[in-house]
Amino acid sequence: MSNTNKQNVTVIGLGRMGAALAAAFLDAGHPTTVFNRTPDKAGPLVARGARHAATVAEAVTASELVVVCVLDYPAVRALLEPVADALRGRVLVNLTSGSPEQAREEAAWAAGRGIGYLDGGIMTTPPGIGDSANMILYAGGPGLLQTHRPALEVLADPVDLGADAGLASLYDAGLLGLMWSMFGGWLHSTALTGADGVSAKDFTAVVVRSLGTMAWFMTTYAEQIDAGKYPGDDATLDVHVASIAHLLHAGEKRGIDARLPELHLEMMREAIEAGHGGDSYARIIEAFRPAPR
Repeated sequence: MSNTNKQNVTVIGLGRMGAALAAAFLDAGHPTTVFNRTPDKAGPLVARGARHAATVAEAVTASELVVVCVLDYPAVRALLEPVADALRGRVLVNLTSGSPEQAREEAAWAAGRGIGYLDGGIMTTPPGIGDSANMILYAGGPGLLQTHRPALEVLADPVDLGADAGLASLYDAGLLGLMWSMFGGWLHSTALTGADGVSAKDFTAVVVRSLGTMAWFMTTYAEQIDAGKYPGDDATLDVHVASIAHLLHAGEKRGIDARLPELHLEMMREAIEAGHGGDSYARIIEAFRPAPR
């Protein structure tokens, strides 16, 4: 593929994810410079056409767009602080995992040195890089994502969350929490049905079909949460409590650990005792929020 009109890109950090990012740029024809503290990791990428930079300074001066994906934010700072002058006027895309507070601090550091800054949250594992069905969330410098979209979209579908650099990490944390909660619920239900000989594959085929309905509920509940009103038009908490009793009974008869559904039951009962039995399940969000001061 001709790279005549392709933007030069630098990738710093060649762990599994960083190597996947660099490979995707190469596959799309972008002249790609790579750097890693352990030079040997650059070998396979160099064999595919990447340029290996011997130093961080050489890496950042090779491209207008510099992508960093390392262990954590302190590692980012340790690598880039000494070459901040060389980064001035360039765009730094930080795809390192961290907290919203760290992302905002890094954005402020970059702004103070004349460096364009985008913070990103990668919503896939390394094998998913290069597939537009997956997402990378971006937040930070206004207009930077739009300017560099042709390069960044080769990694995954770029989703713009706006100018607050902390939002990509915030969404990332929230989505991880959702993932673990969903996986936990799926594993519990798979253990339950598996106790009667249902294969995980057969049960999961039905689970996947049900996700569309769950998505509808979440969309409906999101509007209720934003409005601060939780009409029980679909099912009230009183109904949910009655339904979860069936789940607990089935699990007890099969020796299935009940801690997860019991947590849901505890929160629903607390809401009912507070007088909200006629509300929707969305009311439970108040159990997660900090108590008013």
